[in-house]
Amino acid sequence: MQTLDSPPRTVSQAIQASQDYLLSQQNDQGYWWAVLESNVTMTAEVVLLHKIWGTDTTRPLGKMRRYITNQQRDNGSWELYFGDGGDLSTSIEAYMALRLLGVEKSDPILVRARQFILAQGGVTQARIFTKFHLALIGCFDWRGIPSIPPWIMLLPNELSPVTIYEMSSWARGSTVPLLIVFDRQPIWLVQPTITLDELYVGGYANARFELPTKGDWSDIFLWADQAFKVAETLDLVPFRREGIAAAEKWVLERQEATGDWGGIIPAMLNSLLALKAMDYDANDPIVARGLAAVDQFGVETDDEYWVQPCVSPVWDTALVMRGLIDSGLAPDHPAMVRGADWLIAQQILDYGDWAVKNRRGAPGAWAFEFDNRFYPDVDDTAVVVMALQAAKLPDETLKTQAIERAIKWVSTMQCKPGGWAAFDIDNDQEWLNDIPYGDLRAMIDPNTADVTARVLEMVAKFDAIGMDDTQIERALSYLMEEQEADGSWFGRWGVNYIYGTSGVLAALASIAPDRFRAQIKRGVNWLLSVQNTDGGWGETCESYKDVSLKGQGDSTASQTAWGVIGLLAAAEIDLVFDYGAIESAVQWLLKTQLAAGTWDEDWFTGTGFPQHFYLKYHLYQQHFPLTALGRYQRWQGSR
Repeated sequence: MQTLDSPPRTVSQAIQASQDYLLSQQNDQGYWWAVLESNVTMTAEVVLLHKIWGTDTTRPLGKMRRYITNQQRDNGSWELYFGDGGDLSTSIEAYMALRLLGVEKSDPILVRARQFILAQGGVTQARIFTKFHLALIGCFDWRGIPSIPPWIMLLPNELSPVTIYEMSSWARGSTVPLLIVFDRQPIWLVQPTITLDELYVGGYANARFELPTKGDWSDIFLWADQAFKVAETLDLVPFRREGIAAAEKWVLERQEATGDWGGIIPAMLNSLLALKAMDYDANDPIVARGLAAVDQFGVETDDEYWVQPCVSPVWDTALVMRGLIDSGLAPDHPAMVRGADWLIAQQILDYGDWAVKNRRGAPGAWAFEFDNRFYPDVDDTAVVVMALQAAKLPDETLKTQAIERAIKWVSTMQCKPGGWAAFDIDNDQEWLNDIPYGDLRAMIDPNTADVTARVLEMVAKFDAIGMDDTQIERALSYLMEEQEADGSWFGRWGVNYIYGTSGVLAALASIAPDRFRAQIKRGVNWLLSVQNTDGGWGETCESYKDVSLKGQGDSTASQTAWGVIGLLAAAEIDLVFDYGAIESAVQWLLKTQLAAGTWDEDWFTGTGFPQHFYLKYHLYQQHFPLTALGRYQRWQGSR
């Protein structure tokens, strides 16, 4: 907070302080970009990658060791997100990395970690991807890793009920290179050579390397896996060489000039492992670019080095611009012009994987990262369009053309149920989440309420180049079907029901305020029911597992801002409720603002994969409160 004895800033003072801070953070090229934090597995897997490639001597391993050590919790574990009490798979990967970094298993750090891991059931209870990483260095038996026949690369998109394009973009980018690795089943010698026998309950020799049964229809996949393994043993896998060649070609074609694959670390690491399995040399330009791209995701301080799962400059820039303009910064402010020019230059005018199932759309979208031609997404595109629409440029021609292309692209990405997904159209074969390989249950990318709401909020700002009425009606019907019995909406990409509900309220109030007053009122009542006594809002990531925890958690700056934004959307259409809830939330934001004009929060409020992977966007706690305060000030001025 500002100081313990100073009164809170006024709304105008808080806005000014926040604006000053964010303006000071703009890059000279025009974008905003802050670090994106996840858990230690990204760093642990990068340690493993460099050990496998033999490129570890040129990386700051000592700082990586210090980072992983510093992230250990008192109970010996490492967490998926702040305050979760420890996660088995995350802890195993951290333990592995520390052993590869030279920490002896007798070290108190690993003694405590081992106690936690064994108490949770040990290695055999870990997720598939953790077991896979251990198998690469001989610390897990390949018999316990699902087989993926390479011939799936050859299935025709038009005729086959399942192809690689029925997987979500992130699963596809990570899986195709693994077709090669899983086929080769390498065991690489690394220095130091380690075993992790001590992490098996009953010891490695007594471990059962088999895929767990579920006792339901999905066990059919286990029978299929056994058949695949027999075929592998007898070298009877059909079209094996052709499938591997197709996978290699696919991986090479999708590497960006900068070395990235898909803009996410899992796809980048798996692609590099595939090249290693095919005996590429570390000095090969393809490999060198890939390793350099991984380095670009690193964050180095005086004491630590850690790796982000991805980077978010487009997302950060668009949301910061919206917050600054919503809070009163002039639309033609030089910072807004630079930001808009940078965003326009980032528009992707190439066809990507989305075009396999979407034959009508023409390019014109935005991705999340600096370089990701193949995987633009609907959510980023909608937010960028709204940021550009709010900014005022000396010459509006390029901006108008960019917006028109983007809206036309988004219109072709509507899914059959009426909503929008993030990266693909009709990517919704739920059964893929039940295959043994898919134990993160993130194999598909179906339409969601939060992305659909963002699209409708965007469409509401345009008349001449908006979507046709039929599309809007389908989307509105989808949102009505997605509203929960208590009035809330699920948040796929943000934690969780506060995020989803706020986004839908903003959309409905913008595009159909009179028609859906009853549904808006129910959403408002839910937000009011979960507001904390201190005036803020907070929600734990555990609400993805336990719906009784929806809307419950310590107040955070980002989630409080979402609550305010949702309530203000209703207040601006004169939907009467207890406006005191808005006032108390605004007071919470004012009281918790720091002297530099910033807010701080430890909790993770971004979502990668519900229940399995969470994110902390370090700018969420800055621009969302500014947006909330700016809209509050505007609402007060209009009353």
